[in-house]
Amino acid sequence: MANDNIKRVRSSEIELKDKLVNIRRVTKVTKGGRTFGFSALVVVGDENGVVGFGTGKAKEVTSAIAKGIDDAKKNLVKVPILNGTIPHQQTARFGGASIYIQPASHGTGVIAGGAMRAVLESVGVTDVLAKSKGSSNPQNVVKATVKALTELRDGVTVANHRGVSLSKVYNG
Repeated sequence: MANDNIKRVRSSEIELKDKLVNIRRVTKVTKGGRTFGFSALVVVGDENGVVGFGTGKAKEVTSAIAKGIDDAKKNLVKVPILNGTIPHQQTARFGGASIYIQPASHGTGVIAGGAMRAVLESVGVTDVLAKSKGSSNPQNVVKATVKALTELRDGVTVANHRGVSLSKVYNG
């Protein structure tokens, strides 16, 4: 599994929209008692093939979300999207989370739950069928979804990799 097809993107070039996926209250036990804080998982995307995710931790919710957005902007990747759907089906695992995504015809909508839906909508996919199996931990589901999206390849990439014409890729 090579990561040579991952395309990194600079956040200063595009207009990003952020979505809060998960917020948790975390506790640190010290000798003076318990100290409460918050951990936020945020997904950002331009709804045109660019997506990233990040986590932020702070004493206040708004600070945690702001840190998560800053972290997500540092981890942006480019994803191939064809007519509002993905080019081919893909599976991915991260930790205990296993996901499956497959292209769908126009008008189907985003058939996905929770954390997967936030990632797919942020990247700009409008028609897709998706299934999450195993762990429902939002962090692992988001990471598995982004991993699956980065492993997608469009026809032009496949043609260049094989050294053949685009018509040969589709017509055999």
